[in-house]
Amino acid sequence: MRFAEEIVVDEFLPTFRSMLAEDLRERGLTQSEVADALGISQSAVSKYAHGDVAQNARIREDERIVRLVDEIGEGLATGSMSRVQALVEVEVLIRRLEDHDLISQLHEERMPELKGHGGDFNVHDPNDELRATERVLSSVRRGLRAVEQAGGFASLIPAVGSNLCECLPGADGIDDVAGVPGRIFDVKGRATIPAEPEFSVSEHVASILLAVRSHGVDARAALNVRYDPDIVARLEDLGYETAEFDAKYDNLSEAVGAALDETPDATVLYHTGGYGIEPITYILADSAEDAAEIARKLA
Repeated sequence: MRFAEEIVVDEFLPTFRSMLAEDLRERGLTQSEVADALGISQSAVSKYAHGDVAQNARIREDERIVRLVDEIGEGLATGSMSRVQALVEVEVLIRRLEDHDLISQLHEERMPELKGHGGDFNVHDPNDELRATERVLSSVRRGLRAVEQAGGFASLIPAVGSNLCECLPGADGIDDVAGVPGRIFDVKGRATIPAEPEFSVSEHVASILLAVRSHGVDARAALNVRYDPDIVARLEDLGYETAEFDAKYDNLSEAVGAALDETPDATVLYHTGGYGIEPITYILADSAEDAAEIARKLA
């Protein structure tokens, strides 16, 4: 009797780890850094690197596995993907491969009595909440890296600071929105990001995002930058619909809703401020990466 998990342990994991170790080494990571990224010993990395670990050719040549190795290798090397997300992505792929796919095929070959029955169970849900939260955090990290590397982004940061947020698909409160703790500030002409993104840390920008979503806008992300008529004009020149709302609102949702009633396709909201209120522009997008890309066009 042989279990599918044995195929995973004996054939999939050695092959996958070898591929990932090779990928990370090719990206310039040291043997010690690869060991830390994969959570294994340096001696194990050495064995993978020198081909001392048996690999399954069918697993190694599977296009989905090759793509995932490349995605995780880039994410771990650049810091845009956490080890938790990497683990979740691999686990999800393993469960898919166990379900009437490659691992179940290999399982049936090792135990012919299973032919026609392999992979009839699925122990992981690809839409698991952990996977969704890690995907959002990863997107925010990539967006933050983009604005950090944009030379002129600091000039777009308002006095109150910027924040880049993205929400879960079914978000209904700020607990479902990830952003930067403490916001992004201009420090001597450089965009400074004080900490890794977290959920429940952005109240204002998250509230804007939730307000527009409550009025039927499909945006999943928002980024605030300073207001300037030239900035709004440049965004309009780039093809983005803009809408102004009243900064002196008693009810944010009503103020945003009134603006969207006049311009339903708006992807940029702004207000011109008021007494004690700094004027701000809000960029809406499908993801944090997309919002960051729009800001880069302005920088």
